Amino acid sequence: MSEANVSKTLLKVDDIHVYYGSIHAIKGISFEVNEGEIVTLIGANGAGKSTTLNTVSGLLKPRSGVITFEGRSIVGIGASKVVGLGMALCPEGRRVFQQMTVRENLEMGGFSRPKEEIPASLEDVFQRFPRLKEREKQVAGTLSGGEQQMLAMGRALMSKPKLLMLDEPSMGLAPILVEQIFDIIKELHRAGTTILLVEQNAQMALSVADRAYVLGTGKITISGDAAEVLADDRVRAAYLGG
Repeated sequence: MSEANVSKTLLKVDDIHVYYGSIHAIKGISFEVNEGEIVTLIGANGAGKSTTLNTVSGLLKPRSGVITFEGRSIVGIGASKVVGLGMALCPEGRRVFQQMTVRENLEMGGFSRPKEEIPASLEDVFQRFPRLKEREKQVAGTLSGGEQQMLAMGRALMSKPKLLMLDEPSMGLAPILVEQIFDIIKELHRAGTTILLVEQNAQMALSVADRAYVLGTGKITISGDAAEVLADDRVRAAYLGG
């Protein structure tokens, strides 16, 4: 990526506070994602990683704070409008439509696109995920975990996002499939996709990211270049086994 692209801030999150009833889940976090980057949020279970992504994507509304995408405030506009602006979430646990075919799932992902653009988007996804092309007419609930993850990522890509948000893409997958999913993430990045990655597998996430933020119980505790975060003794002790 050129310096001009990298320096453009795509997403900016400023001092957001998110509650579940009386539980203060996100306690004033701030971060940004520049065009052309992979930025990762890492942290233990319950740290607030998925809550952060759900808030950015419009599924949750912060009690206070500002979220801007391409300079425009997106707080409170709703998830479907967020997709229309160019952000797509590949949710934790994949959440494909189990009773629908692979093709139908992908078509659902393109709901915000003009109808005439859907065939080209499908072709792009099938080129990137040949396995999905092979299983185009198969019911999604019968796919393996790795295939369902590919389908969830392909469905998110159908909206041609400027920012792709991935929530725990390696969860529950065998190590060889984790490698495949991260290879796909690297390919998407090389092709120009900006990615915000939430991931429990800190080693893998930090190996592909440009920058990283570490969350601990609703607050950012460490941030910096991914290589620096990977070398941080606190991170190594907490997430990488010493």
